[in-house]
Amino acid sequence: MKRNIKVEFVNREPMEQQEIEMVERKGLGHPDSLCDGIAEAVSVALCKEYRRKTGMILHHNTDKVQLVAGRSNPRYGGGEVISPIYIVLGGRATRVFEREEIPVDIVATLATKEYLKNVRNLDVERHVVVDSKLGKGSSDLIEVFKGKRTEGMNPEMPMANDTSFGVGHAPFSETESIAFNVEHRVMTELRKKEKAIGEDMKVMALRERDIITITVGDAFVSKYVDDYDHYVAAKQRLMDFISGVAEEYTSREVHTLVNMADTPTSVYLTVTGTSAEMGDDGAAGRGNRCNGLITPGRPISMEGASGKNPVNHTGKIYNLLANKIASEIVENVEGVQEVSIKLLSEISRRIDDPKVATAQVLSKSGVNREAVEANVKRITDEWLSNIADITEMVIRGELSVF
Repeated sequence: MKRNIKVEFVNREPMEQQEIEMVERKGLGHPDSLCDGIAEAVSVALCKEYRRKTGMILHHNTDKVQLVAGRSNPRYGGGEVISPIYIVLGGRATRVFEREEIPVDIVATLATKEYLKNVRNLDVERHVVVDSKLGKGSSDLIEVFKGKRTEGMNPEMPMANDTSFGVGHAPFSETESIAFNVEHRVMTELRKKEKAIGEDMKVMALRERDIITITVGDAFVSKYVDDYDHYVAAKQRLMDFISGVAEEYTSREVHTLVNMADTPTSVYLTVTGTSAEMGDDGAAGRGNRCNGLITPGRPISMEGASGKNPVNHTGKIYNLLANKIASEIVENVEGVQEVSIKLLSEISRRIDDPKVATAQVLSKSGVNREAVEANVKRITDEWLSNIADITEMVIRGELSVF
């Protein structure tokens, strides 16, 4: 197969040399991230159930999750949730296969509750109401889902269920690395010692030339905070840890700010560690892109990948694939300083044969551009030839989608 792969060499300032850069990450317990995580958990659970019952993955898209926040009354040393968080599972799923009914709603509800255990102080049975409203799949998209065989090509390849594009870039800038790793490191390292730190953490990083300001909002867990002085001390330890993480990724000047709306009479306390308990609603697709960041200075897709089926929904597969291609190019092609990948699908066209795959390369001076172009095309072509690997990686939990 001769795929339509284009390589363009661009002439612009690399991200690290641009004057202003903004990067955001919504953490695990942010209401939008909770919806993304639930949408993906439900999709993966359905994939496994479909395979168990039918030997194949059936058509579904579970990417329309909505969260209506509850009400709570946090206080130093305690607090309570007054009204539960209400979660609606929307989207479409195949409910019957060869006259056998599949327990879609049970699978989806159990997957949701299991995922929510990631918020360690959330009592899923008491604090959350889950309502599965998954509908039946559209008949025309189900037909597209079945795939088709092209003469001379083997094996059968799914057809794209939409005309959409995916984008990815590499490498991360210093600011991007900081925004991503601050939240990750706080959750995996500091939280083991600081129980008061909640999962709902939002990181906003701003670089103005060589000064990086990291503004973090974190929902502290009230039962682990004795009083205002205890809160201030715990917040300072969080600030110090964040600054330490940032300094591992940059030699630039770093300023760290945490919970900037605090006053002595009003601080950011929650009962569970997520603002979803107290008025902050959420929706799938409004948070991080599938590289884990929100990056307005880069090419970006508004497509939310979480919950879309991993077999032929190019809004998911192409975004994941574009990031994999970009990372491999930067790691293995000498002379590439930055690269952006864009993949465009066409509905009913084989997913391994996009309408166009394009790479925008910012190369280092003096490189052999013909060699760079050849290697970029080779890597892109190899990943497209093995695009089904993305499906399996998603189901095994090896690829993050938010």
